[in-house]
Amino acid sequence: MNSSDLRERAERVLGYTFQNPDLLTESLTHASIADNRLKSNERMEFLGDAVLDLVICEALYLRFPQFLEGDLTKIKSAVVSRRTCAEVAVETGLADLLIIGKGISSRETMPSSLAAAVYESIVAAIYLDGGFDVVKDYVLRTMTGKMDSISSNMHQQNYKALLQQHAQKSLGATPMYELLDEKGPDHSKCFEVCVTVEGRRFTSAWGPNKKMAEQKAALLALEELGVLDPKEVDDAIEAIVVEEVPQK
Repeated sequence: MNSSDLRERAERVLGYTFQNPDLLTESLTHASIADNRLKSNERMEFLGDAVLDLVICEALYLRFPQFLEGDLTKIKSAVVSRRTCAEVAVETGLADLLIIGKGISSRETMPSSLAAAVYESIVAAIYLDGGFDVVKDYVLRTMTGKMDSISSNMHQQNYKALLQQHAQKSLGATPMYELLDEKGPDHSKCFEVCVTVEGRRFTSAWGPNKKMAEQKAALLALEELGVLDPKEVDDAIEAIVVEEVPQK
């Protein structure tokens, strides 16, 4: 692929037109094929890592005002991780644009470290070419889905599994969930669920679906059994409630 075709394809994938195409070329050039390492994308990877951190930190700070610093740090670390960056590079087609040496290109699959690096170097190239607002738009277009799914997974722990583990180990019993009530129209129902362990019924809980109600019921049972303290439960309930509210 010649440089003109590469640029056209890359800009189509990125949704951005470069004013300085040399920045694009450098960001896509791996050290294995560059004349020297200074002409590879390694320096851009260094800068892109910092730019990505700033964009994601700002986005998380504004998007999740109810999360504490520790929660934001955990989510940020997962979002900017090599694994996530590599996934985005592959899913968007960016990884296919990386210019690499024959020894690497002969492999059946590209190492995730290379895919992650090209995402970070592209972030740097767009930043240098178009400025912060432009690169912010690109990062949020490609990362918002990951950011939401990661935050959701981290703040919706499997309390049912935790309760089952405790009940089987300490009580020799398996928790049983019972649907007590449901209210509301078909498109907006709420469900009340309680959990019973070895004949003991714990406080019931409401949720927008059965799965969420069961998680809350398990959480309350864990509190009553002394597995979790009230502060942990309050924080967990707050996080679950956040997940019930649709993101705009």
